[in-house]
Amino acid sequence: MKLKDENKIARIYKATLKLVKATGLSGITMQAVAKEAKIATGTLYIYFQNKETLIASVFHECIKNSQGSFFKNYDAKAPFKVGFHTIWLNILHHRLLRFEESLFIEQAFHSPYIDEQIKVEAKKMFEPLKELLARGKKEHLVKDVDNFWLTAFMIGSINEISRRVNYYNKKLNPEVIDLNFQLCWDGIKA
Repeated sequence: MKLKDENKIARIYKATLKLVKATGLSGITMQAVAKEAKIATGTLYIYFQNKETLIASVFHECIKNSQGSFFKNYDAKAPFKVGFHTIWLNILHHRLLRFEESLFIEQAFHSPYIDEQIKVEAKKMFEPLKELLARGKKEHLVKDVDNFWLTAFMIGSINEISRRVNYYNKKLNPEVIDLNFQLCWDGIKA
């Protein structure tokens, strides 16, 4: 049996992300992905049985990439605001650098292609943030609000920043990044 070509898999993933950004998850087909990846449709089916397995595989890869960067250089023992700022910046930079992945995760997560078990696993990547927020509430540094809403506020603002940068060609400089962090901080602080 011939081994799968990692380069082809990377091209397939890249093509899928590009097409989802352009047409949305429901608008992609296996034929379109194959064409964008510059491979035969039959070859695509050797790698992925159907659209469902392709979407699930790309989702796993995107989640793995997110996990690797969201908590980079985060020290759970650092003062709360320092840790929160580190995570906030990491997520922002990840979303800006991997915008297509972020869009894909959002669409795939809310689609029938990703089952509940996969969603539960994906949510686990935010455990360090949830633990940090629990500590912040215990130290009376952040609002005593359910973590679900605190993370929705935080991630929602980051997502909107990355959308505006990508769709409206807004430029971010350190002052604008600091301003946006301060807006988020002011929204959650006690």
